[in-house]
Amino acid sequence: MPPRRMAVVAFGGNALIRRGEEGTQTEQIENSERLAKRLALFLEEGYDLLLVHGNGPQVGNILIQVEEAVTKVPPLSLDVCVAQSEGSIGYLLGRSLSNALSAKRIKREVVCFVTEVLVDRRDPGFRKPSKPIGPFYTKYRAEYLMKRMGWLMVEDSGRGYRKVVASPRPKKVLSLPAIRDGLRQGWVVIAGGGGGIPVYRNDEGRLKGVEAVVDKDHTAGLLACELKADLFVILTGVDHVYLNFGRPDQVRAERLTVSDARHHLREGQFPAGSMGPKIETAMAFAEKVGNEVLITSVDRMREALAGKSGTRVVPDSSAAPVSAKRGSGRKR
Repeated sequence: MPPRRMAVVAFGGNALIRRGEEGTQTEQIENSERLAKRLALFLEEGYDLLLVHGNGPQVGNILIQVEEAVTKVPPLSLDVCVAQSEGSIGYLLGRSLSNALSAKRIKREVVCFVTEVLVDRRDPGFRKPSKPIGPFYTKYRAEYLMKRMGWLMVEDSGRGYRKVVASPRPKKVLSLPAIRDGLRQGWVVIAGGGGGIPVYRNDEGRLKGVEAVVDKDHTAGLLACELKADLFVILTGVDHVYLNFGRPDQVRAERLTVSDARHHLREGQFPAGSMGPKIETAMAFAEKVGNEVLITSVDRMREALAGKSGTRVVPDSSAAPVSAKRGSGRKR
């Protein structure tokens, strides 16, 4: 019997709420079922599977619900909202995966961990919060919330005021031993949703939730490194990573060494709010673990696993120089 391999797959919350959709429960169920059928491919290929999903649209909707109901029920803190999104997305995705695997006669349990991640209160992100989140507020309401709740708010392109929070780097996934045990059992594990619930230890060593969001790609990369995954897959809105993205001289990169990726990152090819965190995470994994990272879209996942699509980020020691071809792509 061949040795078992493990894949860590990260994808955004937009995989369940696609562009142009309202984000209804029905739409998210349909999208999770479509996604589950594609994710089942990893099980067919013999991989153990860890999934890390985003939650941007979902947690934003929860925050809108909190604001609209503020005169009727007590508001929730951001860490609790992240936990709610982990549970709801994990349920929808887990149910869809169970059905998809059953249809293919693949016997695997699917479990979801509501996951806490440890962050450092001294992380630079806390000194200058910059991640907009949640609904738009009027100036009057924003001034009240800044005074009453101590929130930091910024005006957003004439559309109103939004809360901004820190986005610290995850230092440790607290449920890692349970995640590892689940994978050893052959379970499909969903964990680190939305980057995980950010917590820190106070001076007494007690865990406390914090108003922040953690980038899901960074958490997925941390898990992939800790578990020494055989394959790390980052699903995004484009089939490949592109250089000069959106310009007439745009080219797709089919293979990037860590050095190539770092060079292009420093040149500003990969923006911080888009492809940047994915490239940073891919470089760290390829360098530390020595295995490749595959960056592609949900729709081209089968072709990418077969080596016919996607961008591979590889260690310097195992790759030829960057391979790039002219091509078009959807905006990421």
